[in-house]
Amino acid sequence: MESDPLKIPVDIHLVSTVDSPEFTLLSYYIRKSTVVGLDAEWKPIRRDDSTSNSSSSGFPTVTVLQIACRCRPYPVGIGQTCVFVVDLVSIPATAVWEILKEMFLTPNIIKLGFRFKQDFVYLSSTFASQGCHPGFDDVVSFLDINNIYHHLKIYHSIKRTPKESKSLATICKELLNVSLSKELQCSDWSNRPLTKEQVLYAAADAYYLLEIFDVFRCNVTGGGSSLFYINTPNVSLGLKEILEKTDTPDNILGIKFCQASDVVKLNLESLSVRYSETIIWPPHGNVLPGDSLSKIVEIYGERILLKEADRKPRISKKKRKKQPDVGSRIQDQNEVVGNWEGPPPWDPSLGGDGCPKFLCDVMVEGLAKQLRCVGFDAVVPSSKKPEPRWLINQAHREKRVILTRDTKLLKHQYLIRNQVYQVKGLLKNEQLLEIIDAFQLKICEEQLLSRCTKCNGNFIQKSLSIEEAIEASKGFQIIPNCLFDKDLQFWQCMDCKQLYWEGTQYHNAIQKFINVCKLNG
Repeated sequence: MESDPLKIPVDIHLVSTVDSPEFTLLSYYIRKSTVVGLDAEWKPIRRDDSTSNSSSSGFPTVTVLQIACRCRPYPVGIGQTCVFVVDLVSIPATAVWEILKEMFLTPNIIKLGFRFKQDFVYLSSTFASQGCHPGFDDVVSFLDINNIYHHLKIYHSIKRTPKESKSLATICKELLNVSLSKELQCSDWSNRPLTKEQVLYAAADAYYLLEIFDVFRCNVTGGGSSLFYINTPNVSLGLKEILEKTDTPDNILGIKFCQASDVVKLNLESLSVRYSETIIWPPHGNVLPGDSLSKIVEIYGERILLKEADRKPRISKKKRKKQPDVGSRIQDQNEVVGNWEGPPPWDPSLGGDGCPKFLCDVMVEGLAKQLRCVGFDAVVPSSKKPEPRWLINQAHREKRVILTRDTKLLKHQYLIRNQVYQVKGLLKNEQLLEIIDAFQLKICEEQLLSRCTKCNGNFIQKSLSIEEAIEASKGFQIIPNCLFDKDLQFWQCMDCKQLYWEGTQYHNAIQKFINVCKLNG
């Protein structure tokens, strides 16, 4: 069973003001950290809006900085791992510049990141544009998660393997069995207030850097003993191991937005730190516990040093073909995707059969399953990276509307009117309701779960008995023994032959879509 990456088992603090307990806690945690995971979010520059979304240097402006801290032992009541989501739109850059700069330059703090140099360039540009000259230019004791993954593959392989460049989601899946959703990656990170989902998404990206480092540390040191803590069993376990332990409390995966003020009040005396002292820097005496971490930095660590060339945006030298009618064509397309004007290609007046059909590209692949669940024909490309021309040809041939979030596809020269719709929602339920509203789709309870969610095929109309289902499943699918003594109905997909039955998951899914689509209103 896959775990939910949003339900990370640590405290998450949103830091949005300087005079808040969360800011005090952030300062203290950074001072005591041995390892930190770093990530950043920004709003991409748009050609028609470059001045408002970028710093004066031409780089995107970082609006959110995630810092996952892992520290030496604390007094009772304070967690040793904590994630901070720092709102750089609300907090003045000058308030955190010195703290972050010293953290980057402190060799006794291991910094983790995933292809972090780009984030670091944007972060430096953002701070420089806000009066913190010259921004940042140096990070020591840095470990790139992509390199860690490569070293782990070599560690467990007899022969050397070529270095691969994989996404963080892929690495999390392979090492931690965590499916890291990237649905919110392209959301508007400059809009305030941040949603709860955005905060959780941002925190998860930084937190899992620590979990991956734990796997790496245990492998290269030849065991699972903790290098960070004293007399704290199980703290080095990854999320996968935590989930597999039978004695793990059910609420360990609860999302915790802890009150930082309560933590500060309860532990201020035991920490022997006054509010004014928590921002003293640099942290004297912050020594790595033991030689193992030092060895890891010595062998695998690297340094990010920005050069003058890194501070200048790269300008593509590729010549573009002149297209006199592009302006009017793009304008027409934007009008279409803004508010669908129809008629859609399946309309009988255009020679269609009247049945809505969609082609969901890889950016909205989850939407295809949602549409199938409520009874609509929705396919996805057979290739993970299909050519735009291939998508357009398939949509034209099968009289489908392409659903996408890819703005480049919207401007493709071979698109015709009413062939593509830009999905604006970020979450799958939001996207489903958006499509229902845009195309005025009619849904009834009878059509819920009437299509195969696996392949988009139709079900055999007559339900199967248990004997017929067992015969149909031979050599193909295993039916759990617990279903044999129950009076259940079975269905089989006419295309992929997948079997479905009327169990608890079926009834829960039916009720879910009744609520989402408001069919009981």
